[in-house]
Amino acid sequence: MDDSAFKTTGSQWLLPVSEYLGFPLDQVNFLACQLFALAVAFWFRLYLSPHHANPLVRHAVATLLGIAFLIFCFGWFSAHILMVVAVNYLITVKADISSVHRYSMVIAMGYLTVCQVSRVIIFNYGILSTDFSGPLMIVTQKITTLAFQLHDGISKKSEQLTPQQKLHAITVRPSLIEYLSYNLNFLSVLVGPCSNYKDYIDFIEGRHISQRLQQHVGICNGQNGYDKTPDPSPLTAVCHKLLVCCGCMLFFLTVTRSLPIMYNVDPHFVSHAPFLTRLAYAFFSIQAARPKFYFAWTLADAVNNAAGYGFSGMDEHGKPSWDLVCNLNIFGIETATSFKTFIDNWNIRTGIWLKIVCYDRAPKHRLALTFILSALWHGVYPGYYFTFITAIPITIAARAIRRSIRHRFLDSRGLKLFYDILTWAATQLAICYTVMPFLLLAVDSTLVYYRSMYFHMHIISILSVIALHHKHKPRDPTATTKTPPSSSSSSCSHQCQPVHSNNNDKVD
Repeated sequence: MDDSAFKTTGSQWLLPVSEYLGFPLDQVNFLACQLFALAVAFWFRLYLSPHHANPLVRHAVATLLGIAFLIFCFGWFSAHILMVVAVNYLITVKADISSVHRYSMVIAMGYLTVCQVSRVIIFNYGILSTDFSGPLMIVTQKITTLAFQLHDGISKKSEQLTPQQKLHAITVRPSLIEYLSYNLNFLSVLVGPCSNYKDYIDFIEGRHISQRLQQHVGICNGQNGYDKTPDPSPLTAVCHKLLVCCGCMLFFLTVTRSLPIMYNVDPHFVSHAPFLTRLAYAFFSIQAARPKFYFAWTLADAVNNAAGYGFSGMDEHGKPSWDLVCNLNIFGIETATSFKTFIDNWNIRTGIWLKIVCYDRAPKHRLALTFILSALWHGVYPGYYFTFITAIPITIAARAIRRSIRHRFLDSRGLKLFYDILTWAATQLAICYTVMPFLLLAVDSTLVYYRSMYFHMHIISILSVIALHHKHKPRDPTATTKTPPSSSSSSCSHQCQPVHSNNNDKVD
């Protein structure tokens, strides 16, 4: 293996482990930190619980551990993350409250973009598999989420806010330790997810679980019943998510490495393989690329749960659910029968962030602006923009088809099954065309792929669907009713199953 694979901007302590296992050192450092975070999270919940330590101590420990992880993984590059947090704290406490959200968005997104441009120039597409821009992206989400929710809570009147905005509005500017802890805590500093500030503060101060238990009236015994009820244990949820992580790692080691994405644009493969063979390889190679994201997000979710964070309430069977900060629904992704459903279940917390800071507030062209913001947040590689700009007409076309014809297949179980199979195949085809540039990154590789897959025919068909939809309105008047996106963390009843929602608008 190339020696460059064993380089990192962070600690070299685990270099012998990296060389022995044959994994890049930056990946080994990341995994070591996450596994250590998992162990520390149990200690944090059991021995540094709100019953044994005051909030200041919990904030301080969570912050110091997070900073230590950043330095271990990224060395002096972690200064970028610390600096943008420090600057935005000054904005949060000093700026006029009516403009604090604008200043925070410009500074955080601007600095993130500058860092991503520098990364492209320095590494020339040969980026490390985990680099400091990942945590910087998460911090950008947190900074802007807090700023917008602070603006809602202080600058706006209650009647100006949506129910979700009212629920998460912040009415007091955070202290320095609260701000640092929210942005840099060891639970989410490396890979997220971004959660609401009020949820995190409730967790640190010991209200996170009790407030959600109080909403589940079915198990409450008396007025103060919840004061006597022990907190539900996250152990079962953590074990389940760790088993998912093991399965994803096994899949990565046995399948993903044998289906490299770049083979889709291999000159010999493109020029000699039949179209159906190329399409099949594109499908399977994209499927194989997902488990690394499944692994990282599920492990991060397990770390939060092990610390006692992520409790979303009791499910319909009266069992505790730990999916408040869940970032994906694997079953929903793999069985998605529409582009919308796929998006709803992928990187859920980023979709909620886009809704909070862009979709709910854009005066017009909300869908396009949200996709563009998502592309800018991901980085400056051209492939990101090919993906998200292409996703705009695909999303519009998917909505048009669903509203126009879906109701025709609901009267018969057989027709409904046929519709689900057909739309699943169409969704996977759309994903093959849309997501591939995101993985290829470069313009040249993307254009080679587009030409080999007759991409122009795909776009023409999408535009035709949109044009026909505008000429022929849906026959079912109720199908045109738009249901606004719902936040996955709005209440304790959330089960991290957005596939069952009617969210046609959340994008990532």
